[in-house]
Amino acid sequence: MVGKLCVVTAGMFAFGYALIPLYKHICELTGINVLAFGESQVPGGARVAANTQVDLTRTITVEFDANARGPWAFKPAVSSLKVHPGELTTVLYEFQNTQGRRMSAQAIPSYAPRQAASHFNKVECFCFNQYTLDPGEKKQWPVAFVIDPKLSKDVTTITLSYTFFEVGSGTPPAPTAAAPAPTGAAG
Repeated sequence: MVGKLCVVTAGMFAFGYALIPLYKHICELTGINVLAFGESQVPGGARVAANTQVDLTRTITVEFDANARGPWAFKPAVSSLKVHPGELTTVLYEFQNTQGRRMSAQAIPSYAPRQAASHFNKVECFCFNQYTLDPGEKKQWPVAFVIDPKLSKDVTTITLSYTFFEVGSGTPPAPTAAAPAPTGAAG
């Protein structure tokens, strides 16, 4: 009896291990579960899916501007690019701390024309964070963006401008409202 149970148990394990390749083979033969295949393996499937969101009929010139408030060397790697709406584009900005001390800073973006701001979608941007650079340290950070194809067709040029400024110890505190002094005696 024990021998028969051991044979049955071993047969169950062998069948369990054989199910995976057997299942894959059956799915390949019948075409079931094509989602498990890569795009190139799907019968009749495209090799590379095209991005249908890109509007190839339009070209927009994006100009890059950099301003530094304080002792920074700050500039884009390119001054302008021509992009299609819906196309993912990445541009690098170069930073250098020219002070003899460690500094923290952050960038604030602005757009021209103003209507472009809501259609200029940044996927990745150095402006999302504050950065600390040691004296003389240089860095490059990316801006990855997509211009929404819904942008008005009369907009052919967008200027993306960043102002890079020191944060922390070098920034004066915001003014506080002082309590008004009493004017007169209570009667």
